[in-house]
Order: sequence, then structure tokens, then C-alpha cells
Amino acid sequence: MPLSKILFKPGVNKENTRYTTEGGWYEADKVRFRQGNPEVIGGWNRISVNTFLGICRSLWNWVLLDGRNIVGVGTHLKFYLENGGAYYDITPIRETVTLSGPFNTTNNSTTVLVTDTSHGCVTGDFVTFSGASAVGGLTLNGEFQVTVLTTSTYNITATSQATSTAGPGGGTVTAAYQINVGPAIQEPLVGWGAGGWGLGTWGNGVASASVLRLWSQQNFGEDLVFNFHGGGLYYWEAPTLTARGVLLNTLGGTVSFTNASPTVVTSTVAYTAGARLQFSGVSLPTGVAAATTFTVTEVSGLTFKLLNSSNALVNTSSAGTGAVSLIVDVPTVVNILTISDTSRFILTFGVNDYGSATLDPMLIRWCGQEDPFNWTPTATNQAGSLRLSNGSEIITTAQTRQEIVVFTDSALYSLQYLGPPLVWGSQLLAESTSIYGPNAVAVASGVVYWMGIDKFYAYDGRVNTLNCDLRRFIFTDINKNQNLQVFAGVNEGFNEVWWFYCSEASTAIDRYVIYNYVEKIWYYGTMARTAWLDSGLRDYPLATTYQPGNTGNIVEHENGLNDNANNTSIALNAFISSSELDIGDGHNFAFVWRVLPDLTFGDSTNSPTGAVPAVTMTLFGLSNSGSGTTSNASASVLKGSTYVITEEFTGQIFTRMRGRQMIFKIDSNQLNTQWQLGAPRIDIRADGRR
Repeated sequence: MPLSKILFKPGVNKENTRYTTEGGWYEADKVRFRQGNPEVIGGWNRISVNTFLGICRSLWNWVLLDGRNIVGVGTHLKFYLENGGAYYDITPIRETVTLSGPFNTTNNSTTVLVTDTSHGCVTGDFVTFSGASAVGGLTLNGEFQVTVLTTSTYNITATSQATSTAGPGGGTVTAAYQINVGPAIQEPLVGWGAGGWGLGTWGNGVASASVLRLWSQQNFGEDLVFNFHGGGLYYWEAPTLTARGVLLNTLGGTVSFTNASPTVVTSTVAYTAGARLQFSGVSLPTGVAAATTFTVTEVSGLTFKLLNSSNALVNTSSAGTGAVSLIVDVPTVVNILTISDTSRFILTFGVNDYGSATLDPMLIRWCGQEDPFNWTPTATNQAGSLRLSNGSEIITTAQTRQEIVVFTDSALYSLQYLGPPLVWGSQLLAESTSIYGPNAVAVASGVVYWMGIDKFYAYDGRVNTLNCDLRRFIFTDINKNQNLQVFAGVNEGFNEVWWFYCSEASTAIDRYVIYNYVEKIWYYGTMARTAWLDSGLRDYPLATTYQPGNTGNIVEHENGLNDNANNTSIALNAFISSSELDIGDGHNFAFVWRVLPDLTFGDSTNSPTGAVPAVTMTLFGLSNSGSGTTSNASASVLKGSTYVITEEFTGQIFTRMRGRQMIFKIDSNQLNTQWQLGAPRIDIRADGRR
């Protein structure tokens, strides 16, 4: 018989049985499609030998005015800025206290007992001591991680053993506590007491879960605004990479009061008329009480006057200096933030209302335009708020060219800038939709793609359900208790949207699924990542890895041919196998005696040991579609040892293969190997019916 081409439909389809999907691909790992043909994905290299602490769930990239390229890295333990492969810890400080003789040591032990009444720590928190004197042979200055014992005591681990049992001691010590750390993974909570008040039947709780430390971050000019789910708004001010982020409502700057009638205030921060301020300091002038709220008026550059609660200009009989201003009504409990690129607003979603400390999960608030310090609506600014009605909680947002798409747990909204007096307005786009988690959405080529609880969606002006050839495979083997870990990323260079998730038996991300939105096909594989960012400001897509010991690093994807996440080259174990093929409808057995491969090895090179790049092609024979394989034949296909003609490889493979149905597979597991499959041909003929 003449040679027969083996051509399969692009994409991987596992929605039906292997025989039903005849003519297509059925299984794959670390393989993508280019114009319909499968090829191994690109490798990755870590950006430096440096590591950060914790599991990263958020990346954001921008450039400072001096040209430095920065990546914000939010982990469950800390928040960093990456530049040039170095990680700068800018984790905010929640409290700084002075302790007297807080340390107790034990001879020959590195464990030190610390006493601080109402320290407010949770196990895993970080504290930095300064000014300590020696106790038990140890001088405990520097950063330590906390193991909580009681509300007034905790342990730290010193870098060396104490030489005696001593304490309390250490002299007068300054302790700077970083914000509390968050959970590394979701911990399902069930039974009595789980869930909110009133949920579940009498005597029975409902399923609940701890909230991961999920960060939102975005640059405001060259500065960075960031927050974690359920926390406050933090602000990092460029350009000092070692400066820590601070709560936005403490970033008022210093002020001085001029002894005038009415009082003139000179500030290091520019305010707009209508901003409401409070002051603190040791030299407040007469008539300016720290607990009183004042309104800014008559602004001229960095100077302004104050109105009291009766809207009267404040008069003082003395001047004051060195006071620190506190902005009133800046959101203090926020789930999500985003910044409008075009309109220059900070918007918060799931936030406390004006004058309240209670989070409203459906409320949206925004600051004045170009004014991150002014959140109080007045006739002279554009600060404001609105509340969505469809759903019980805002889950996440996605920003497109003309709108911000807002996801609740049951609906999809469009948020658009309207200008004064409404400023921002919402429009319901779809009801009865779902989203798997706050990070399960990505924007590619102006289209919003996201993973729902049982399907995939796209929004391009209207909401569409994506036809997914892997839907059953994904949603029947996914850990629903780890939905907050799911995240999406874009690989624009290959027209792909990636979703990473935990398989059913795993509490760590171990799977990915890819949608190619140009070819409209799906494929999948195994990979452990915790965050992803495709930025036009970096040469390659960025992703984060996680290693035992609470350390991680950033890797550049599509950079190289191997896995270099740990600075040691490991070959990518890539394969793809077909659905079943046969002659006609399998009336006869088939016999194959020769295979003519068709593939290119592209940028492959010899391995460090000199091994020639190779793949293995395998034909599996089955006696019928319901049986296991009865026989198989495989052979290596090698690239030529000369690299002038990159297409030179094994010309043909002689084999003996018999089966009613057959499965074709190609795989590779060798360093420096990159391949793309074309249209191999086989010599196949009918070989009887049994």
C-alpha cells in the first residue's frame, strides 16, 4: 500500500473516549501548537541566584523615572521590590514599641524567650530588634521570625547558642513588628463555628476556608500602591528601594503652622480643597486639637488654610512645627485595589464605608482624580463611591482599554468613567456567571478570559462561554478547596492564556491548562508555579517558583530549552500522544512495517555530555478500542551531528507493529532538545481480521 500521512487535528481533546476522538491528540505535557503542529514549549531560567521568602501570589512590573525596571513581589510572608535580580524587603511595619529587658536565654540553646505584653503577633511574623545589649552571651539585634506562645510571649531563634541561662535582659530595645503574615494555602474549616454568624443549621457549621495572602498592586506614577485582601492601603514612594511601604492614611508628610489669622499651613504633601485632615505632634498650635477633623481650603501650592467643623477659618494664637498629618476617610479595610490608567483614580473594591471600620464586600470607593490622599467626596473633587447589588461579594477586577470589568460571585459588571457629577458608573453585563478565584482572570488582546467554577468564559463586549475540549478532565480533577490558588497569565508571544491550578489530590499548584485564542484550541500539562506576569517591559514572561524552606525566585519563561529554575539544567519531559487510529472503522487489523518521521529540531544543540538531541516515536497496538496495548514499537529520531542543516535526522524507521487500533506518541527527555512535529508517514496495510 502507499504511504499514509499521520495528520491530527490541533489541540488536545479529552471530552470523550480515546477512540471517539479519532483524528486528534489525547494526552500531552509541556507541548504547545504552532499553526496546528505540536512542539515542545520553551524552557526557563531564574533571573538570579537570590531568593525571596514565602509563596508569591502577585507580580507587577513598572519603570521608575530614573529608568530602573522594578517588579513588585507579594508573598504570604513579605512584600519585595525586585531590581537587577536583587530583592528589597519593603514589608510595612504595623507597630514599633520600646521594650525593657525583654529577653530570656537558656544555656546552650538558640531559642530565646521574648516578653512583650499584647505583641499582636501570629506565628511566622517578623520582628526587627535594635538597641539591644548582650544577654546570655547574645546580642539580639536584627530580624527574627516569631513563634507565638501566649499573647505576651513568643520565641525567636538566635544565630548562635546562648552561653548561659540569663534574663530578663537586653536593656532598652526597640521592636519593629512587620504586618502579620498570611496563610500559605487554604485550610478548610468545617463544623460548629465555621462560616459566618447565622449560616448553617442549628448545631452544624458550614464549610469555610482561611483566606490566602492575596495581594493587589499597581503603580501610581512611579510610586506603588498595594494591599492584601482584607488589609489597608499601603504606599511605597520612589525612588529609594530600601524604603518600606506605609499605610496611605499615615502618609501625610510634615507640616508647619504659621502664626497668622487665619492660620496658614505649609506642608510637604500637596492637598486639594476639600481634603479632610487630622494632625498629631508635640508642637500643635493653640486651636488645632489632634482629635479634631479639619477641612483644607484656599490651597496655593503647598500651603493651605483650615476650616473647622463649623466651616469657619481656624485662627491660632501660636505657631507649630513638626506635626504629622493623617488623612481622614482613607479606606482602612480593602479586599482589592486597581488604578485607572487613563483617568488616574485609585479604586478600591470590597471596602469600609465613610466613617465606618466594617468592610462592605459589595462597595466600591475611589479617591479624587490625581489625588491619592483625598477620599472624601466634596463639590470640588471627584472622590466618591457606589455599591453593586447583584451578588454577595466582589471577587476581582480586570482592566481593559475603556472599562474596568468587575466580578462578583454571581454577576459581571462594567465600571466606566463618566466624569462629574457621577464620576464612575456601573452597568450589569451578565448574571449567573462564576469565577473560580480572584486571580483566575487575564486580559489578552483586549479580551477578558476567566475560569468559572465549571466552565471557561470570555468577554469581548459580550460574555461568551468558551468551548473547552478539556472541560471534564479539568473540573473532575481539581482541588476545589484550593480555589484561591488558581491564577491566570498571558503568554502574548504565543497567543496563549494559561491557568494554573491544584489537581484534586494536591494542595500545591501542579497543573496548567492553556487556551490558544488565535487557533482556538486547548492543551495542558504539569508545572508548579505560583504567579505569572507577561510584561512588555521585560524580555520574557515572568513566573515564580517555590522551594522547601519557604523560599522562591522569579524565572523567565521561553528563555532557553531546559528547566533552570534551581540553577541546574534539567531536561523538559515533553510528550504528546494521539487518540486511536485504524484502517476504515477497524474492520481489519493493520500492520505497520515502516515509519518516515517528519520533524524539525529547531534550536536544539548537543547536551553538555555530547549527546545528540533526540525524540522517541512510539506506535502502540491495541486488539480493540477497549483493550490495553498488546504491543508497541519505538525508535529514537536523532538530529544530525552536523548543525549546518538543522533538518537532518533519521530518514526512516523499520518496525513490525500489528493492531486493530493504534496510538502514536512522541516524547523527549534530553537536555537542549527542542522539536516540532510535522506530518510523519507510515507504511500500513490491512492484516486480516484477527
